[in-house]
Amino acid sequence: MMAKREVSTGVRLLLDLGPLILFFVANAKFGVFTGTAIFIAAFVLSLIVSFALTRTLSALQLFSGGLVIVMGGLTLWLHNETFIKIKPTIYYTIVAALLVFGLLTRRPLLKSVLGSAYPGLSPRGWDRLTLNWALFFVAMALANEAVWRNVTTAQWISYKLWIAIPATFLFAIANLPMLMRHGLQTSAEPKELPPE
Repeated sequence: MMAKREVSTGVRLLLDLGPLILFFVANAKFGVFTGTAIFIAAFVLSLIVSFALTRTLSALQLFSGGLVIVMGGLTLWLHNETFIKIKPTIYYTIVAALLVFGLLTRRPLLKSVLGSAYPGLSPRGWDRLTLNWALFFVAMALANEAVWRNVTTAQWISYKLWIAIPATFLFAIANLPMLMRHGLQTSAEPKELPPE
């Protein structure tokens, strides 16, 4: 059995954000359907490269990949951009539900995904972080629904690029003081943000 390997933060960010960046660029030049096709291909490629580098894929990566392929595939097959627009809502809702389920059943699901990124974090810290991300994902699901139903596709894509993605990074940073109060070792770098 092959041992799991770690990759640098920069490589992890490139693998996580690269497909999204390609989607935004392709959409701007060729439209949402070409952008979606490129997004699917780039996401699958990022999973392959991630597996080649680390010898493993997390359940979250597999879930995200499956959702991208299914919802992106439906977008292309039915030539209906609604499917790619509701993908974030489905993702956020399911992840929030899983995080809440983990809290209620005392199964630290977030720790199993991000444990190496937050060494030394206390059980109470993991509970707080899990609840914070669950609430954030609920808010993001509601926001995505409100936006895509009330604006054009181009405006929805601008929302994703200039509001949703920065909000995720800012929310991760906003949690740092709480994490440090609950034992986070400050010498560690976050290795992976929850993907969309």
